[in-house]
Amino acid sequence: MKTRCARLCQLVCLCALACLFLVAGGLAQENNSEMQFSKEPAKGRFVTLPPRLHYEAATPSVPLTTWNGTFTYKSKKYTYNMVGTAPSSNLTTTIPVYIVPLKIVITGSASTTTFSPGHVLANGNTVTKNTVASPLFDSTTTYTQGGIDVGTTQYVDAFQRANFWGTVQTNPNYHLILGTPTVLARQTLSPPMNKGKTGSPFGAKVGLVDIDWFDAQVQTLIAKFTQIKPNSLPIFLTYDVYLTQAGQCCIGGYHSSAGSVSAPQAYAESTYVNHVGQFAQDVSALSHEIGEWADDPLVLNNGNNTPCGVLEVGDPLENNPNFGDYPYVLNGFTYHLQDLTTLPYFGAPRSTSVNNFLTFQGEPLTVCENGS
Repeated sequence: MKTRCARLCQLVCLCALACLFLVAGGLAQENNSEMQFSKEPAKGRFVTLPPRLHYEAATPSVPLTTWNGTFTYKSKKYTYNMVGTAPSSNLTTTIPVYIVPLKIVITGSASTTTFSPGHVLANGNTVTKNTVASPLFDSTTTYTQGGIDVGTTQYVDAFQRANFWGTVQTNPNYHLILGTPTVLARQTLSPPMNKGKTGSPFGAKVGLVDIDWFDAQVQTLIAKFTQIKPNSLPIFLTYDVYLTQAGQCCIGGYHSSAGSVSAPQAYAESTYVNHVGQFAQDVSALSHEIGEWADDPLVLNNGNNTPCGVLEVGDPLENNPNFGDYPYVLNGFTYHLQDLTTLPYFGAPRSTSVNNFLTFQGEPLTVCENGS
């Protein structure tokens, strides 16, 4: 009888132990399914993604308006492709803009957190409305760079005019204008647990989403909204969400192109962070991405190369104090717009830009030769 009881107790213990292993294994599996992050410190940055282009028999009817230019540095010629018409044309180009607000829903093992551009800010505007009202799309701010009035216009148009001031100072009708954004229906993205989580990389709680998973969703949305054409700029707007790459945080925005080789669809993503002094505050990241879209719209490997790599005009300044941002007050709200490097920084003649500046704001830099 005692032997039978001992065997029964042993069996019960074994079953309990097996159950414990199963539960532990399930918890381990759940934990392993969550997003894994690099142990390196969080760093605010921006990236580009390689274009996803293909050949097709029919050419899209509305390609993006772009122009080609060249400059010579140390006897080597460099070519570039930018949005709009050549500054010497004295013409104004207006690009249609679509904003797609993205509500990001992060589901963890114990809770669900939502980050939506429909969030209402302290000034009574939603994140989306405050973005549309910013100097990136409003044309009432006058930009005086080093004592020279380069125009009362939008921020990136003012930058581009300053960028080519040596030409446009006698061509006053040259502009690159973003049309009043059409805000499309808000979309909801819910990353799986191994592609999204919450965190506090800079102190405030934000969403963290894998960029490759995110971009796959963007490709689907571009196809969904048939009004988006290659002649336009679609912007995918998130709120308090950084993207990650290979587990490394934190990406404030990116731009790329997709679609037909003959007429690629350029697009951009940007986050609006509503925390004072934090990376990508309000429209800072979007000013970065629109500036880079203007000067390197299609992210093509065989173009826009310079003595220090691809012509990305925002990246050299993202590590500056305050992330390279400058404050601009509009309608009582202080926006933060990132400084952008001019073509002379990449090796073009200094006389190309206003006051021979290497950045829009006149930061003291040197030519970026060899990536320095």
